[in-house]
Amino acid sequence: MADITVTVNGKAMRRSVPDHTLLSEFLRETLRLTGTHVGCDTSQCGACVVHVDGRAVKSCTTLAASVDGAAVTTIEGIASGSDLHPMQAAFNDHHGLQCGFCTPGMIMSGIDMVNRYKAEGRALTPDAIRHELEGNICRCTGYHNIVKAIEDAAGRMTSMATAAE
Repeated sequence: MADITVTVNGKAMRRSVPDHTLLSEFLRETLRLTGTHVGCDTSQCGACVVHVDGRAVKSCTTLAASVDGAAVTTIEGIASGSDLHPMQAAFNDHHGLQCGFCTPGMIMSGIDMVNRYKAEGRALTPDAIRHELEGNICRCTGYHNIVKAIEDAAGRMTSMATAAE
């Protein structure tokens, strides 16, 4: 057993977990945060993406014990009360989802993508978005609306950051 102290969606907690517990299992089964989906258990589909210390990770291949001391953000933790995160709003506005199974991972990957490109001063083009999404599988949409949503959200997130400054 491993004793871990972790902050999940802004809430500090301490839990004992078996050493082999995956982060996705810890989030879904122990904490009942079921927005993080598991579609493959092999790190291929991206439905399980969460942020650990601000960076996207695939929780289905990350041990819960390895996030001891970290801050974990799930899809449940990105909205501000009843206000959707700009990425969530853009997915809604551009219908970047159909069945919704991959959507939490796509949104979390999109947020990470926008933040990284902005920090590096790189342009987030539709081609770059498509390349970045190679680790996320959607079996419904064909990605066109997902790409449009991420591109729109990048502008919204930049506007929010500028307004906050």
